Amino acid sequence: MDNTTLTHPYFGAFVMFALTIIAFQATFFLQRLISRKLAQKRGDKLKNAPYECGPIPIKQANKISHQFYIIAVLFVLFDVEIIFMIPWALEYRHLGLLGFFEMLVFIGLLAVGFLFAWKRGALVWQSIK
Repeated sequence: MDNTTLTHPYFGAFVMFALTIIAFQATFFLQRLISRKLAQKRGDKLKNAPYECGPIPIKQANKISHQFYIIAVLFVLFDVEIIFMIPWALEYRHLGLLGFFEMLVFIGLLAVGFLFAWKRGALVWQSIK
């Protein structure tokens, strides 16, 4: 082995990477060995049940409204769309008039989507029946 290999700038990083892989494998092997030796191997009916403790699972009496899901999806949708406007605002001067009209079309589409959700009642928290 020549001296240039040991003086390479990334040789220390390679050694640390190799030691990390070896330490991970050794820890994983020891953990599996110890857990298999210490674990109780009982196969009774209670152990094989879906829930090991607590009450017997029954159907939930009060159902969660789908409004939570719709509001969350709309929030994420409009939040991500606003994030798309940040690079445009930073590069506004370089985009010129074409970039301005493209953003107007984008904001128009967001407004149409917002009005559609509003008209469909997705933003009404409690529906009056």
